[in-house]
Amino acid sequence: MRRPAPLPTTPESPGEKDAAPGAKSRRRRRDAEAEEEFSAADDVMSEEHRDDTSTDDPQPTSTRDVWRAARARRKALRAEIRRFTQRSRRRRIVWLSSIGAALLLVGGSVAAAYSPLFAVQKISVAGATTLDPAAIEAALGDQLGTPLALVDSSKVKAALLAFPLIETYSLEARPPHDLTVRIVERTPVGVIRSDAGYTLVDAAGVALSTTSDQPAGQPVIDVPGGVDSAAFRSAGLVVRSLPAEIRAALTEISARTADDVTLTLNSGLSVVWGSAEESALKAVVLSKAMASNPEAASIDVTSPEVAVVG
Repeated sequence: MRRPAPLPTTPESPGEKDAAPGAKSRRRRRDAEAEEEFSAADDVMSEEHRDDTSTDDPQPTSTRDVWRAARARRKALRAEIRRFTQRSRRRRIVWLSSIGAALLLVGGSVAAAYSPLFAVQKISVAGATTLDPAAIEAALGDQLGTPLALVDSSKVKAALLAFPLIETYSLEARPPHDLTVRIVERTPVGVIRSDAGYTLVDAAGVALSTTSDQPAGQPVIDVPGGVDSAAFRSAGLVVRSLPAEIRAALTEISARTADDVTLTLNSGLSVVWGSAEESALKAVVLSKAMASNPEAASIDVTSPEVAVVG
């Protein structure tokens, strides 16, 4: 605050110049006192101004205040990030939980499958008609006590090789303790006569058994080339395509080549079949021709569209 200008002094009048020195000194004293009062007032106003100014000025910031402000800012930032990523975090948690549950389920299942909890305690045989199921079960007895997942298929195959009548087989595990063996038996097509006796064979030429007497219901196959010839393969296909009633009456099959298969029935009827082509149609034509010509001595179905009855 600016200090007010000093009061103007009035020039002394001629009368005052002649006044007494005491009056002058009193007047100077009054002027000095007034000036001191103005100076004190000025100091008080300056102090008040300084106080007001000090209250408006910001207080100096300490290191602790800065640290607290930074921590509050980081906390607020983390809260905002959590709020905006809440949905993605929820989806991630769901996915991870699902994957973990699946892995736990698979791992538990695998561990249980390879444990004694699922060991083989019973072996069943399905599909056996000619073979004895008990004999097959006994041959596979070494698999008892083995976990279903560890059943050795190579050992099963080696055991079943002792039964040549088995054409194919499959294994079915039925937890917790059952093992089922499904087999398909070979279908015999006839016997081949030799010095050793009568050998029962299927259409693939696999020897099923050998006996000294001709098995009942099995025709004799007369093929000079043996089971490895094309004539034998053609004869085997023809026998497998015959209806059950004709197959039961069949006594002999002869073939010199793959295209001249001839059948002989127990009634003496001779059937010229030809090749194995169109065997299904030839079987239908033969059945109709036999029904309409019961006294026929021969029937030629080489061309099934035109059957020749003799």
